[in-house]
Amino acid sequence: MPEPQPQWPDGVSVVMPVLNEERHLSEAVTGILAQDWAGPLEIVLALGPSTDRTDEVARRLHALDERIVLVPNPSGRTPAGLNAAIRAARHAVVVRVDGHALLPPDYVRTAVETLRRTGADNVGGIMRAEGQTDYERAVARAMTTKLGVGAAPFHVGGGEGPAETVYLGSFRRAALERVGGYDETFLRAQDWEMNHRLRASGGTVWFNPAMVVTYRPRGSARALAAQYFHYGRWRREVMRRHPETVSGASALRYFAPPAAVVGVAAGTAAGVVASLGGPRPLRWGWLAPAGYGALVGLGGAWFGRGLPPRAHLRLPLVYATMHGAWGAGFLSSPPDLRAARPGH
Repeated sequence: MPEPQPQWPDGVSVVMPVLNEERHLSEAVTGILAQDWAGPLEIVLALGPSTDRTDEVARRLHALDERIVLVPNPSGRTPAGLNAAIRAARHAVVVRVDGHALLPPDYVRTAVETLRRTGADNVGGIMRAEGQTDYERAVARAMTTKLGVGAAPFHVGGGEGPAETVYLGSFRRAALERVGGYDETFLRAQDWEMNHRLRASGGTVWFNPAMVVTYRPRGSARALAAQYFHYGRWRREVMRRHPETVSGASALRYFAPPAAVVGVAAGTAAGVVASLGGPRPLRWGWLAPAGYGALVGLGGAWFGRGLPPRAHLRLPLVYATMHGAWGAGFLSSPPDLRAARPGH
């Protein structure tokens, strides 16, 4: 563990890239302003080209509190917005927050205390997904189970200590500047990629389960599928950019969803061919989709305990959506993904 650094400036800049967050922005900003942090605090909102009333909400919040700063993010890209907000920030501690995230009152104070105590470059905690509709509740439960998202501590919990990555992140600004900020070519997975560079440069990323952030999950199957499709695409890009990261448990997280997609698709195709008069041994192909269906069905029954009945019934389909979309995104990720035109 790095040596603790007791001398630490007292100011905190909270940075938030914002795009089409009309529904959640006011609640997210209110949670930041309600922090029990006694030192100077500012919120820098990087406004992308939203198509809803997000900018109007942001301007209203800015007019009500001078601690809220607005900066433009014309491309709408998350890493570009983060870098723009960091450049505009005034303080030595930078806390990243998303428009879907709700901070508890002690979050900023706990983050600064953890940075001081550990000497880490970045600290973060648990992404506690909480839904408001039955579908969102099913997604939230899936996002807190190993069957849904693997064993990453920021999803499923664990003991305090060094980690590969954490949710959002509270940084020493000097550490962000040391590695050149966020890589703006990563439209997704920029947190994981940033934390890898911090660790490769000799820094420490620290997980503290006392830092809990409430996250509002996607509210429809279409939105969830799009989210996880892009997660899969960009996680493969991380693998291409940093192949040394694919080993052990991380390799299982990378390859399990695409393997499931290939297995279910191939097994279904073989079963259909057999049903149409093809070679009889191909009928065993039905075992692949049947086995996967049994896995998510039993998993949904087990992990869905305590959910309202309608949310419980949706959980197997949520698992299948997350796995299938992530795997399809991973398999279809083009080699020139980071060269895509801005906003694509």
